[in-house]
Amino acid sequence: MNSYLSRFLCLSSLLFLFPSISSLADNKSIAVTLSLSKFNKNPSSDPWQKLNHLASASLIRARHLKNPQKSSLVYKTPLFPHGYGGYSISLSFGTPPQTVSFLMDTGSDLVWFPCTHHYTCSNCSFPNQDPSSISNFIPKLSSSSKIIGCQNPKCGWLHNSDVKSRCSGCEPNSRNCSQMCPNYIIIYGSGSTAGILLSETLDFPEKKKPNFVVGCSIFSAREPSGIAGFGRGPSSLPSQLRLKTFSYCLLSHSLDDTKESSLLVLNGDDKTTGISYTPFVKNPTTGNPAFSVYYYVGLKKITVGGKTVKIPYNYLSLGSEGNGGTIIDSGSTFTFMEKQVFDLVAREFETQVKTYKRALHIEALSGLRPCFGVSAEKNVSLPELVFHFKGGAKMALPLANYYSFVGNTGVVCMTVVTEGLVGTEISVGPSIILGNYQQQNFHVEYDLENQRLGFRQQSCGK
Repeated sequence: MNSYLSRFLCLSSLLFLFPSISSLADNKSIAVTLSLSKFNKNPSSDPWQKLNHLASASLIRARHLKNPQKSSLVYKTPLFPHGYGGYSISLSFGTPPQTVSFLMDTGSDLVWFPCTHHYTCSNCSFPNQDPSSISNFIPKLSSSSKIIGCQNPKCGWLHNSDVKSRCSGCEPNSRNCSQMCPNYIIIYGSGSTAGILLSETLDFPEKKKPNFVVGCSIFSAREPSGIAGFGRGPSSLPSQLRLKTFSYCLLSHSLDDTKESSLLVLNGDDKTTGISYTPFVKNPTTGNPAFSVYYYVGLKKITVGGKTVKIPYNYLSLGSEGNGGTIIDSGSTFTFMEKQVFDLVAREFETQVKTYKRALHIEALSGLRPCFGVSAEKNVSLPELVFHFKGGAKMALPLANYYSFVGNTGVVCMTVVTEGLVGTEISVGPSIILGNYQQQNFHVEYDLENQRLGFRQQSCGK
């Protein structure tokens, strides 16, 4: 890592020759094409190894969300291949605009892209794809690119509020300080990225947003594509655009690539009927600062086959320091549950399912549990999994959203993960993380103006 960082620090001093900027009208609807991430194929031909990989990636993502690392120069997180089923969007930055692909992530806030021709991605896999085809942003080709200065208040979005005290060679009240904002390092569940902050123009077809803070990453580990942070932090896309709402409908996927797409809608007037709403839970004010980025929701109970799983209250409730509670995250594939919660839910399935025999060998190979052998059954019948939220909203999952067939083995496994698959248990952070696999074929609305989450089951295909 040190050799990469030294290379990054060297490159960051050679990058730029920058000038000026333009304008935007707020609160108008913007639609962006949303598609399955195209670099998320798992090259393994063994279906249970593929599920094991996805379960591992989801769990590592959960471990990061539960115990996110501060932006520092130290890696303390395991690095996994970028093989989970993410969803990507395309955004254009610069003057003239350059279009870049991003993973949409509601569990983080910074928007960043691979930057310059010298972008380095360590331990990145590019199955069936030339690494040079990854879209990079080239700052010197944009007349609106500017480096964020150390004295700029926006520099504090990624660094501590006392960042100005670390501006070497600048007077405390100087208006002419040329020192740039310190380099950032962002750590995700499956990788990390490092770079410098830019002020750029975000270019939509009929609107422009000048002075948008975006990360210019020069080095990444296991993160070949840029990430568009949609979390609740000040640097996220919704925060910088001052969105009142955003919504999406995630296509059902088979853990592979597809050319089909659905829509991510920014600031749309949602005319979808039959939406159930639950209020966002106020973010913790103490504990890990990263918890302030998450979308917490009030999960009251979980039922399996109509029977309430008796989950201790401290797991469902959000503590003052960010422990416990539930978040919704588009960047996780499989839903994560704290081991004590998962064991109760899994045991209820194991107790209620009498028709099918447990496939213990597949459980050992895939890392998922419980798995059942359904052989050649055309119509598989398993207990219904329902999440019940404050305000009366219920998310009743179709079977395809919480059980998956393992290749052609005639076995189905529950697509929920818990601690024990990778590393030791982390007892801090959210107890439950609702992943995108469970959100398939649901219209999901983030009503930021009214501080609530809405959802309705529907087909997301064309």
